[in-house]
Amino acid sequence: MSPDNLLLLIISIIGVVIELTYVLIFITYAPKKERTKIMGLCGLALIFILTFAFVSLFALHSKTRKLFCGITLDIFSAFMYASPLSNMMLVIKTKSVEFMPFLLSLSSFLCGIFWLAYGLLSHDPFLIVPNGLGTGLGIAQLILHAMYRKSQSVTKNEVRDEFGEMDLEKTDQNEESELPRSSFTASTKT
Repeated sequence: MSPDNLLLLIISIIGVVIELTYVLIFITYAPKKERTKIMGLCGLALIFILTFAFVSLFALHSKTRKLFCGITLDIFSAFMYASPLSNMMLVIKTKSVEFMPFLLSLSSFLCGIFWLAYGLLSHDPFLIVPNGLGTGLGIAQLILHAMYRKSQSVTKNEVRDEFGEMDLEKTDQNEESELPRSSFTASTKT
């Protein structure tokens, strides 16, 4: 390992520890159905990571290994930065940013811009490409926040996106039906 990669290694280890902590907390408190789904996805991710590690360590050498690892990691970094695209479409459809937290958008932008700057300074195309994309998507999210930050909440309407469907009116009705009826009745005697 070259000394140039020490900073990347330290940052990556910290990121992995934080993300594993988040996943473990989620798995601990998630409903059984969600827990099973996430554990299956974690299993698939672990299989992929181990396969990736063995291929890059034992089947590839020198420049081929660097190219393989760089391109693969660029693809997954691009997926990470592109993951809010479904939320961005939902924000545009509903004209409300309640489904896209501001601090997450700001953090994504800042992360992208700082890693892009580091990539430019170190002349590393494997850092420049995904973080340039991340910076652009972060700017797009911040623009959406600026455009729709004052829009009214739309949680009373049915919200649809390509991954699922929620009818929040039904949720509100279920919550109301669980309350005692006496709290809703008013005396009409005069």
